[in-house]
Amino acid sequence: MSDLQTFHVPDTVTGVPSDIELAHRMIQAWRRDGIFQVATDEVQSRKTEQAFEASRRFFRLPMAAKAQCVSDLTYTGYIASGEEVTAGEADYSEIYTVCKDVPLDDPRVQAQWPCHGPAPWPDEAYRQAMTVFMDQLGAIGEQLLKLTALGLGLADIDSLSKLTQDGWHHMRVLRFPTASSKTARGIGAHTDYGLLVIAAQDDVGGLYIRPPVEGETRKRNWLPGESSAGMYENEAPWTFVKPVPNVLTVFPGDILQFMTGGQLLSTPHKVRLNTRERFALAYFHEPNFEACARPLFEPESDEHIHYGTHFTNMFTRCYPERITTRRIEREDRWSVLAGLKETALGAGKATG
Repeated sequence: MSDLQTFHVPDTVTGVPSDIELAHRMIQAWRRDGIFQVATDEVQSRKTEQAFEASRRFFRLPMAAKAQCVSDLTYTGYIASGEEVTAGEADYSEIYTVCKDVPLDDPRVQAQWPCHGPAPWPDEAYRQAMTVFMDQLGAIGEQLLKLTALGLGLADIDSLSKLTQDGWHHMRVLRFPTASSKTARGIGAHTDYGLLVIAAQDDVGGLYIRPPVEGETRKRNWLPGESSAGMYENEAPWTFVKPVPNVLTVFPGDILQFMTGGQLLSTPHKVRLNTRERFALAYFHEPNFEACARPLFEPESDEHIHYGTHFTNMFTRCYPERITTRRIEREDRWSVLAGLKETALGAGKATG
């Protein structure tokens, strides 16, 4: 494949001419390739490598130790190879998911909000490495959303970043085993359900993305009965994302496709196993759990995605047997979500 376009993201985006020029080039890259790269400086690259080191150390632990890192309150924690299923087939990634770490005495936990609770960290060093790395990507994500707003010609540079104040940012820390005679499947073809995906990979390689194809339909993954899982799995074109040092890869998720009315498309991607084990870090820059995402170019539309409901739907669908899912069902935490959604929609009408 040809090299992906690489951009340097400024520390602050204010809408000056250089920001606007960069923003238009970013949007063009997404529309052409479905993905672009962001260069990282020496400090950022060191934080990335520290997160990778923590990941390798965790996945080397005995299975009994990793299996202790689960919770019935939060989806933060360990996911064994084969536990996650895409389009009816098991994926062979090992994962530690990192969600917001919410203490037991927090009012949201006390009120039984789904997915809220303390993170079952394996140790303090792991917590610190992942938190520092996610904070770094959070800062980059905020500037990328402002650039996205500029590139789309929105009057308000904060149209997207307003949603992400105290965002439900989370991350999948991934290990892929070596390919075997039985399978080379790492993760099946899918799109990501959130707003913005920022990822780092090691030097092994295995990520493939599907660029936008003229006239091709992309599933609206946020709607009941529609799923992007498995779509175009074995149909060209798929682009191999070559590992490059000191960059992050960035692509849109389902919520950006929804909010832009398809002006930006959520990027399908999949992972194939390689001849060596592979590590990756996939960060999701997300709306606030209580936020409602709405179409940017149809202000009168009643369509919306209540983020907390969307996130919970996606995770319960991926992990129907996990203890977290079972507790949500057992304690009918869906009713709590329904109340949060009703409040969010009411607030939207009041301010609209």
